[in-house]
Amino acid sequence: MTLTQPHPEADQVQQRMQRWLERAVIGLNLCPFAKAVHVKQQIHYAVSAATDAGELMADLRHELLDLAQADPAERDTTLLVAPDALADFLDFNDGLGRADRLLRKLGLDGVLQIASFHPNYQFADAGPDDVTNCSNRAPYPTLHLLREESIARAVQSVPDAADIYERNRQTLKTLGFAGWTALALDN
Repeated sequence: MTLTQPHPEADQVQQRMQRWLERAVIGLNLCPFAKAVHVKQQIHYAVSAATDAGELMADLRHELLDLAQADPAERDTTLLVAPDALADFLDFNDGLGRADRLLRKLGLDGVLQIASFHPNYQFADAGPDDVTNCSNRAPYPTLHLLREESIARAVQSVPDAADIYERNRQTLKTLGFAGWTALALDN
């Protein structure tokens, strides 16, 4: 299965996402599990040409089914990137319920899960200018499809996994917006 339509700038979008992953997610150790799948090249980047939620859900369906059927040694996780859809964070956030319903409808609840990233991500308990929001800020609206089994194994391998959220908050507070900007995620 493939995306409903190829994105005309898929290569550039993927390069920018890889830069974000390497410099922010892995570089700041925001996710201690990301480095292993990145080094093993087990991350699939799917760049959607969707321009609205309906088109994105069609691509999400394809990617969920593809990931569920793929050999985990070859593809452990998928980043479904939507550079032209759901630019407004509140619209994106509203669409997450729809994404979870699709996951359940496909019978993949408990097998896969969906995490979310957005350029304007904002935690419910944080203001829009709170640097801790950057832990979930990516260059584009992104749905991260993960295998439940892989998450369970990763959590067992990291003794302080429950502390990741708070450690990320502290890392980002120490870094500040100037430090986040210095990561040069746009070049």
